[in-house]
Amino acid sequence: MDSLLITGGNRLKGSITVNGSKNAALPIMAACILTEGETVLKGVPQLEDIRHLSALLEKLGVNVSRDEKGNLRLKVEDEMNCHAEYELVRKMRASVCVMGPLLAKRRRAQVSLPGGCNIGDRPVDLHIQGFQCLGAESDLVGGDIYLKAKKLKGAEMFLGGPFGSTVLGTANVLMAATLAEGVTVIESAACEPEVIDLANYLNACGARIIGQGTPRITVEGVKELHGCEHTVIPDRIEAGTFMMAAAITNGDVLINNCRLDHLMAVVDRLRAIGVNVERKGDAVQVSSSRRLEPVSVTTQPYPGFPTDLQAQIMALLALADGNSIITEKIFPDRFVHVAELNRMGARLRKEGPTVIVEGVKNLVGAPVMASDLRASAALVVAALVAKGKTKISRVYHIDRGYERIEQRLAAIGAEIQRVPE
Repeated sequence: MDSLLITGGNRLKGSITVNGSKNAALPIMAACILTEGETVLKGVPQLEDIRHLSALLEKLGVNVSRDEKGNLRLKVEDEMNCHAEYELVRKMRASVCVMGPLLAKRRRAQVSLPGGCNIGDRPVDLHIQGFQCLGAESDLVGGDIYLKAKKLKGAEMFLGGPFGSTVLGTANVLMAATLAEGVTVIESAACEPEVIDLANYLNACGARIIGQGTPRITVEGVKELHGCEHTVIPDRIEAGTFMMAAAITNGDVLINNCRLDHLMAVVDRLRAIGVNVERKGDAVQVSSSRRLEPVSVTTQPYPGFPTDLQAQIMALLALADGNSIITEKIFPDRFVHVAELNRMGARLRKEGPTVIVEGVKNLVGAPVMASDLRASAALVVAALVAKGKTKISRVYHIDRGYERIEQRLAAIGAEIQRVPE
């Protein structure tokens, strides 16, 4: 198991390129189960989560390979197996995205309840509710969800939950509805760019979907889908993480392949903090002054501030000149990183779903432990500016969502290296 060793204090300067979106690529990969022929996905990053889902798809009869250009090529070769086993699903929550495609194309699915990051309770009841609206029968036996349907029929449904719309649930039901008989209307659908990208991919495969990006998605079922070529959108969470890294180091970084229209809530908060964010074509220039203003941040469903950047902006605000308030409205328990940032000299106080951030002059290097994907990114951001050395253990978390992060940050001035435990 590897660790990251970071010596803080270097100013980041230069250019860095954002990879394709992990959270967009995963459901699109699962959607290939629905298709006849080959799908070619461009811009898919080489991450642990991508490898985990590739292994699961292989078990489900999908041939998955990388060509010489780095494109991911997927083609269904065997439709017999419909069981997504615990040993594979436990590693990554996005594995549940195979439920909808299996149910729609093979008429049955057996999927283990998922694992993933330790960020609080994330039930799949809204997924099941959506499938039941389409006419599926469901059961839970031995930790596996069983779904079956002789025929799926379009229906109107509401997929809102106590913390807003469900991104994976919307994706799952959307995929199932493409092959359902008739018209499906999903109310309170997730509006995230990753859902739009999935719908655009499905439409390129022959689906009939309108309304993606709004709370009301309409799907007219078709008899079959075919493979296609598709380029995955840039990863807005990786882009936001690089923005925080540039800001906290008083850096000056050009972030290439960055869709600023996917990050307006983040840009709003960064500019309020005192960070300069300037659009330059399909790139963004990020720089900051030494003085950071305190702000309030509340995570919300898109287009609000993303929960996946809450930990990173907390690291940045730890050095603001005053008190900031961060409220988590998506996953109220997503604060495991608070204790680790406090070990680095931050002054953070958790009060229910809110953290009070009392800005300090400096952070200090310390041995810390990553608890989940985005918490590990926050520790990297903090370590880049901390005095002395920081050792981040359990770096496999960050490998799930950031490809070769140590090499890419080192190329713009960070003193960072991967070391064996």
